[in-house]
Amino acid sequence: MKKLVSLVLVLMLCAASCLAMTGCGEKTDYTVGICQLMEHESLDKATKGFVDALNEEMKKAGKTVEFDTQVAGEANLCTTVINTFTAKKVDLIMANATPALLAAANATTTIPVLGTSVTDYHDTFSGNIPSNVSGTSDAVPFDEQAQMMIETLGLAAGDTVGVLYCTNESNSLIQYEAVKALFEAEGIVVEAYTFSETTELQALVTAAANACKAIYVPSDNTVADNDTIVGTICTEKNVPVYTSYGGAVCYASLAIDYYELGWETGKMAAEILLGTKTTADFEIKTLIPSVVYNEELCAKLEITVPAN
Repeated sequence: MKKLVSLVLVLMLCAASCLAMTGCGEKTDYTVGICQLMEHESLDKATKGFVDALNEEMKKAGKTVEFDTQVAGEANLCTTVINTFTAKKVDLIMANATPALLAAANATTTIPVLGTSVTDYHDTFSGNIPSNVSGTSDAVPFDEQAQMMIETLGLAAGDTVGVLYCTNESNSLIQYEAVKALFEAEGIVVEAYTFSETTELQALVTAAANACKAIYVPSDNTVADNDTIVGTICTEKNVPVYTSYGGAVCYASLAIDYYELGWETGKMAAEILLGTKTTADFEIKTLIPSVVYNEELCAKLEITVPAN
């Protein structure tokens, strides 16, 4: 009889515990691993937007989420960071930049992976995006960027535009090839200035500024992290810099808001964690870019900002 009474009490406690929860057996807390390639303004904004949006959406649903945010520092360390997430069996991985996304996709086929600050998912995965991968893209219309430079700088056939990027970033090569074709269609000469180590950057930028009428910088994380070097050298030599990602060193840009990019990724993550959608349900999302002019720098370089 005592054993029977004890069993009944245990069952009653279990039932009471289930009633106290939002649903018996339902998860109320989630863990999300964030792998950010490196620290710089654009990636930092994307991570913050992601965290803010996901926190907001989960709070609305009465859920909580714990973030494990790691900055790899360089591409080959992304795998190490991702492996810690898979070992912890996190509920979702957010990969900020292409090397982080590749590391995550290579490490797991079961944990949902969302990328952000990635230019071209289809090229990154050779047209076969894994079913557990989706996210947001920082791609911008290269034809509009090229035309913006041609019009504002008065570029003509025979002028030389230098494209500066890091060979360790595959998305930068995609962007280089796109703008190269667009400029060359107008008879403008395009020269690639590439590097793999940041120690090469100062000499490389100096050579580019001496040889080119303008410098184009794609959304390259390594250049962005060191763009003060680019801006200082090019401004001293009166060579305008145009970037895909915005920033203080460029005279103009057609770029997206990286905080908003991260925010959209966070909203995706909430739907996946709450079970209303899977990664396979999401198309890769892009944002509408904004035109920005640095009026102070334009004045210094004697570039006329369009009236509209």
